[in-house]
Amino acid sequence: MEKLSPAKFAAQIRCCANDLQDHGVDRLGSLYDLTSERLLRYAVTVTRNTPDAEDAIQATMVRIAMRPKILATAQQPWAYLLRVARNEALRILQKRKPLQIFAQCRQLWSRDEEVVEENDQALVIRRALKRLPTNQSEVVVLKIWEDMTFAEIASVLDESPNTVASRYRYALQKLDNYLRPMAREDINV
Repeated sequence: MEKLSPAKFAAQIRCCANDLQDHGVDRLGSLYDLTSERLLRYAVTVTRNTPDAEDAIQATMVRIAMRPKILATAQQPWAYLLRVARNEALRILQKRKPLQIFAQCRQLWSRDEEVVEENDQALVIRRALKRLPTNQSEVVVLKIWEDMTFAEIASVLDESPNTVASRYRYALQKLDNYLRPMAREDINV
């Protein structure tokens, strides 16, 4: 599927929200189909595991289904939807006991080691992102994969644009430090 421009994507989200508002919960599938892959990628960044991220996306869709007008009238519908997903992900994490989170992360990490990836570079980048603090990795995901401005990211995270920009800068420095030795290994091979 072709990646839509941010403006077209936001317009489609608004259209789905209007359709949901006008015709009821039966139309939720369109919004889910349009946004779930991108929402899941972001939610995994926040929760650090797929099952919790999937739960957060489900809770997001329930929340939107209950009040579709808020999404339909949001000034930035994609940023609003991301913020709802983030809030739901954080709610899920707050309910988890620290030992459960540690056990899940350990299990996922060992599973990642066993999986043979088609794209080794993607695996290396994903692992480097996992090494970042969550507040930095979510900024990177929103900036690079979602093409959001620092102002839009600040709106999603309820932070100042300067804070978001700083987190992005620090994250890129750390990613450079993590990935540079691997790039040298590739050159020496």
